[in-house]
Amino acid sequence: MTILSAQNVVLPAASLGPENPLAPLRTQRELHRVENLAELPADLRTNIEYGQLHSPLPCLNQDGYDRTLVETALPALVLENDHVRATVLPSLGGRLYSLIHHGTELLYRNPVFQPANLALRNAWFAGGVEWNLGSTGHWTGTCAPMHAARVDGPDGTPVLRLWELERTRNLVTQLDFWLPADSEFLYVGVRLQNPSDADVPAYWWSNIAVPESADRRVLVPADQAWRYGYGSRLDLIDVPHYEGTDLTYPARHPRAVDFFFEPRADEQPWIASVDGSGAGLVQASTERLQGRKLFVWGQGDGGHRWQEWLSPGLEAGGYAEIQAGLARTQMEHLRLPAATDWHWLEAYGRLTVDPAAAHADDWHTARTAGATALSPLLDGLGDREQQWQQVVDAAPVEVLAVGSGWGALELARTGWTVSAGTPFAPDTMTSRERAWLPLLDGQLPATLDVPDGTLVAWRELLEAAEDNWLVWYHRGVARHYDGDEAGAVEAWKRSGDNAWALRNLGTVTGELSYYERAVELRPDLVPLVVEAITAALDTDATRAEPMFEHALDDPRVQLLRVRCALETGDPAAAHQLLAAGIQLATVREGANPLADYWLAAEEALGTNRPVPARYQFGMGGN
Repeated sequence: MTILSAQNVVLPAASLGPENPLAPLRTQRELHRVENLAELPADLRTNIEYGQLHSPLPCLNQDGYDRTLVETALPALVLENDHVRATVLPSLGGRLYSLIHHGTELLYRNPVFQPANLALRNAWFAGGVEWNLGSTGHWTGTCAPMHAARVDGPDGTPVLRLWELERTRNLVTQLDFWLPADSEFLYVGVRLQNPSDADVPAYWWSNIAVPESADRRVLVPADQAWRYGYGSRLDLIDVPHYEGTDLTYPARHPRAVDFFFEPRADEQPWIASVDGSGAGLVQASTERLQGRKLFVWGQGDGGHRWQEWLSPGLEAGGYAEIQAGLARTQMEHLRLPAATDWHWLEAYGRLTVDPAAAHADDWHTARTAGATALSPLLDGLGDREQQWQQVVDAAPVEVLAVGSGWGALELARTGWTVSAGTPFAPDTMTSRERAWLPLLDGQLPATLDVPDGTLVAWRELLEAAEDNWLVWYHRGVARHYDGDEAGAVEAWKRSGDNAWALRNLGTVTGELSYYERAVELRPDLVPLVVEAITAALDTDATRAEPMFEHALDDPRVQLLRVRCALETGDPAAAHQLLAAGIQLATVREGANPLADYWLAAEEALGTNRPVPARYQFGMGGN
């Protein structure tokens, strides 16, 4: 018997805090940049050059979180039978938080909820299975709610359905969690609907956190992999041996690295992580989800620091990621045709392989043993997908959680048709979404002091709307998004004396006077002050001083004080600030400013004190 229930997961959690109201005119620096395109196969190069996202708009950034952990009840939906218990977090991107098989946790289950700066919108948390779509990176909905409902499954058991509109691509995302009564595997049916009349770049990677230990090995049906070592190159290498190391053992890598495995045409796609006894988690899928990946933080100081940062209080072990995607690598996007949907079925569960075979020195022996053990599952996946397809459009029977109203708002604008299985009812719109409805009739009342994220796809409506400061502001953002920088500047100037338009002018033109006036109007807005001081330090450090005088005591501001001290010839003050301790909640993956400034201060002072462990966020080795 399969049971679907609503429960709570209680754990120490940090607050997500408010969204950043400043328009994200550009994406944060993306780590997966490939500079050796000319050396790559033509299809891989074409996919990498297609569909790159230059802004997460209309979404706003989520950088208001802290690092204060408070016991918190997170809403959860639990699907369980006599063998398996799956826990899903509908308010956090539908994360599969836990998967337990006969009392044994198969996933890396983070004991805390701690956001950190790794996603397209900044906030991201480690652990479980994350569903990434839209563009390279952790998706815009990873820390946002999804709609959830019960659907009657093809075998009469309850299916847990989650769905939402991915706003950067306007793709309807559907996740159907299905646990047949006698099954030892959880099935996840995924569908991406493109309801528009235009082709859309498509991206998907199921990101699976698994425990990392010295005896764990990754098994995958591949003999080659594309290695990305965060040095701007993709290189095709043989599996399993690389630079004297068996790359299939995650704990043997000295630094952060990605391996995108080349799928074998004669085998179905799967990937597993097994321990010394040959047991662990396996993920398999039907044919559309071809890509497979391994990511490790590495055993260097920076890797250990990131593991601890993402799981405060971590005493031993950590996690690695095994992943499954639409393309061979995460740098690629595929073309999803207009009015088309793509679907596939994934399976998650326990794999047991003879340990001598799983850890054999001969790679063919090891991966073949995994495939043989999986053959009953793999042979039945196609039939399971056909069964799931019988209910893919079935209407929800019972609403279990409510996501955003953005889907309903887009349907009101476009008249698109979406599946009855993924409805976006008008009553899901909150005041936030309803504030845009008057624009459909040519008006956008300037009733808000703080503008929301610009609906960049609504540009034609914005251009035709009745003028006011808010309309001019949004016109500017939409024009900038479309590459019309001169038109954007004109619009923001016509928006008038408000902090939002002035900040955008400062960002685009580089003129500090715009930033200075914006800070005068909103000295309480830390993200604005941080941007303004950064701009001043980039051009004229003396103009940063007045902004420091009234700045709040925020770690981001403290870090800028360190930089200012270094650049104005006072390394002793910089060292004093760093030695006192700065906990920068929003330190970005791939960035290491705390260590960089520490080393700069030491060099200027002629001393050689080692960088404190708490400041080691580098992704290289020691």
